[in-house]
Amino acid sequence: MKIKTKSRTPAPPGALKAVGSLLLACSLLLLGHQSAGATAINGDSETILRMREGVFDDHLFPLYEYLNLSASDAAGPGAISLEIGGWGRVDLGDRSFEHRTEGDIQYGYLSYRANRGNFTANAGRQWVVEGVGTERIDGLHLRSDLIGGFTAAAYVGNPAVTQPDIDGGDLIYGGRLAHSMPKYYSIGVSALRTEVNGDGIREEEGVDLWLHPIALVDITGRSTYNSLTKGWMEHAYTASFTPTETLRLSASLQNVHYEDYFYQVTTNTLSLANGFIAPGEEMWNVGGSVGYNATKNIGLSAEYNHYEYDLAGGADYYGVTGNFSTTTGLAAGLSFHRMDGSTDRLRYNQYRAWATQKFGPADLTLDFFDVDFDGSINGRENTFSLAAAAGYDFSRNLRVAADIDYIRSADFDNELRGLIRLSYAFGFGKEGR
Repeated sequence: MKIKTKSRTPAPPGALKAVGSLLLACSLLLLGHQSAGATAINGDSETILRMREGVFDDHLFPLYEYLNLSASDAAGPGAISLEIGGWGRVDLGDRSFEHRTEGDIQYGYLSYRANRGNFTANAGRQWVVEGVGTERIDGLHLRSDLIGGFTAAAYVGNPAVTQPDIDGGDLIYGGRLAHSMPKYYSIGVSALRTEVNGDGIREEEGVDLWLHPIALVDITGRSTYNSLTKGWMEHAYTASFTPTETLRLSASLQNVHYEDYFYQVTTNTLSLANGFIAPGEEMWNVGGSVGYNATKNIGLSAEYNHYEYDLAGGADYYGVTGNFSTTTGLAAGLSFHRMDGSTDRLRYNQYRAWATQKFGPADLTLDFFDVDFDGSINGRENTFSLAAAAGYDFSRNLRVAADIDYIRSADFDNELRGLIRLSYAFGFGKEGR
């Protein structure tokens, strides 16, 4: 097995220019419609100031801005919209990353949805979720209903990977074909391929399903195959049974082959060559849960998961959670979980208590999380975090919130973090907010 580690391959300039020109032209088109009063424009802004002390006693105050814009027009044979979202950061204190300023376009695409057949076409930077493909691309994504209950989708473009450690490729394409009977099942087959200079660095195929064989029973799952390593990457399936409105039972099964699953990644953190992820590892997870609403305001749940690793050994994680709410705006809960693993870091008791109280447009939240290890981890047997948060809704569209976290962990002493958040939503036009 080999992991490709060449430097990132830039997207072909012509492709990016074409996408940019298309988005610009369509933006002008939508603005032209706006003059006729047919366009709705909506957006939301989130400004976040984070405050903490670095490991070298530096004072970090990064200021983030997240902005999402949507312009849509439904007057015609279909709905057309322009979706754009991005973020930016500036360091007000000491430098928190390599550069004091940074930003990225998270998505920016033109979308068309026909009034019939559920046909959609998206062009630009976008998230594509089609079976084995959960990708951010700069390209084209098409989807449509066909006859006889079939649905087809296809996409092609450049992988949109920001700051990759490992080359993410210069071309990606794939698709999905599914058949559904809405009351009983939906089964899909999908595939994708990623290339660098014409050579395949990623080839995956898979099956995904939702089954509703009888009333109150649902089964969902997926299986993914790696054609380059000729092995199964993952099998993951969940079944749920809801005999009454107050009782829900579920069971899950997952199997992951690390050498196949992590074969092609774009960050060193998930690389098989980083020394932390063992190439020959295989993981099985079998679990289940029970949820019960004792009353309208009281909920109880219990869960159990068994993890089995070929190299790292096994572990059991289980626990219970209880929560309640009142008509006066109070919501609170308690939980206890136990991790029984084969290493010191995987043998501990985990406790949590939280409460939220609303006071009209204001709210206050307290959250305590504690981990009590069986043995000493870096000289410490107990770690915890305590968080307090408060928020105020000045209007339906404007909210200000702040929180402060105190953390004592096995790796850091007395870490204090703060955050101030300003959220604002706006809109105008025919159907704007």
